[in-house]
Amino acid sequence: MLVLVTGATGYIGRQLVDLLLEAGHRVRCLVRNPARRDHLPAGVQVVLGDVLRRETLAGALRDVECAYYLVHSMGAGENGFAKRDRLAAYNFAVEARSAGIRRVIYLGGLGSGSMSEHLKSRQETGHVLRFFGPPVVEFQAGIIVGAGSASFEIIRSLAEKLPVMICPRWVTTRVQPIGVSDVLAYLVAALDRKYLEGEVVQIGGSTVETYRSMIEEYARLRRLRRWLIQVPGLTPRLSSYWLDFVTSVPPAITRPLIEGLRTEVVCLGTQAQALFPEIRPLSYCQALRAALDRQDPGLPAEAFMHRQTLRGVEGFVDDCRETEVAAPLETVRDVLHSIGGGMGWLYGDWLWRLRGWLDQQLGGVGMRRRRFRVIPLRQGDAVDFWRVQEASEDRLLLRAEMKVPGRAWLQFCLAALPNGRTRVCSVATFEPRGLTGRLYWWSLYPLHRLIFAGMLRGIRHVSEERESAPLRCAVLAGQPES
Repeated sequence: MLVLVTGATGYIGRQLVDLLLEAGHRVRCLVRNPARRDHLPAGVQVVLGDVLRRETLAGALRDVECAYYLVHSMGAGENGFAKRDRLAAYNFAVEARSAGIRRVIYLGGLGSGSMSEHLKSRQETGHVLRFFGPPVVEFQAGIIVGAGSASFEIIRSLAEKLPVMICPRWVTTRVQPIGVSDVLAYLVAALDRKYLEGEVVQIGGSTVETYRSMIEEYARLRRLRRWLIQVPGLTPRLSSYWLDFVTSVPPAITRPLIEGLRTEVVCLGTQAQALFPEIRPLSYCQALRAALDRQDPGLPAEAFMHRQTLRGVEGFVDDCRETEVAAPLETVRDVLHSIGGGMGWLYGDWLWRLRGWLDQQLGGVGMRRRRFRVIPLRQGDAVDFWRVQEASEDRLLLRAEMKVPGRAWLQFCLAALPNGRTRVCSVATFEPRGLTGRLYWWSLYPLHRLIFAGMLRGIRHVSEERESAPLRCAVLAGQPES
């Protein structure tokens, strides 16, 4: 089946595309920004278009059987997002009907009664799609629990950064959060259900929470002590202003979301269970554990953008550095697999040894596990106070086993360039735990800049020396004796 995914580079869209490909579907993605096509996996068709420009949609919808509508205009600005959403939904619905699309699957917002402008807009989008377009299956969800979800990242930022929180009284509003894996399961399952046309399905997790209980449960799992103080006169709007200082989520998104604190977001009935009995939604605690149990920090999309980058989203902070080496990828990889242990870290070795000594005083592993190098490194090998988590042709990922207030990784990614050169990207990633973890990272950041920049220069120097040594020997061997 040929499936169109709009919003394919968004939080839900990126993960949905992967699942559709795994299920054997042909996937076409509608992308507004050409630069973001690189964020999509291999094997998808990419069509440039914009739902706000109706004339760009016909080509994307041609021959498509089913389309996912995952577009939201809130990120473009706080003012006017409802109007943009209506226009986008109308354009898409009319063109989808004209193209003969069999079904549109839409992910909207859960809520009833007195709703915020954000939730009203999400549900109005569903009405427009149904009235002007082909048959629609609309899923209505509340807070989606998963690393990268805007709502979840707000909760993460609050719990991680604020030991004491001044909260509006609506912090006790009932909500029914749902894990991102369950949302994706519903979206994929809706492709093949023939009896769903016109259904509006409310989906949620297996437990009903409050905003207060969600923050407190997050703090408990992260072993953080947090105090929430309710103040009757504090409105959600006022709360949204100081959120700008503690969360990486843009204000254009946080403010409409915080306005929704007044609205009870709970499923009314068991329709989802009746229609999808095979899906058993996780509880909030289970979904939270899954969101926090990330073993691989991944590589920031900006890592190969030819500049130093700091990422402060999804609970990570990064220091990304890049260089080009006049040596083939294989040579650079051998050097990477040789660092640590007896070879050292190619820059500031005494600082690495000092860090190991301090770690040992705190009860950590220190630098006691210096090993004779066996190249190449393999998953599970110990390198000083690091453990090899992944070792492939173009990536080396080390996980720290030293004592730190959080979790740390050091990764290297390689890309072959023309003329036998190699691009090397090093990314030091830290997942701080609470305020202590952030103070630890930023207090050491000036030293990290020095060490990691020097290490990257050392990798370049040693790699180029190894590559040029055979050539020098060959030249010398060909010279006549004096």
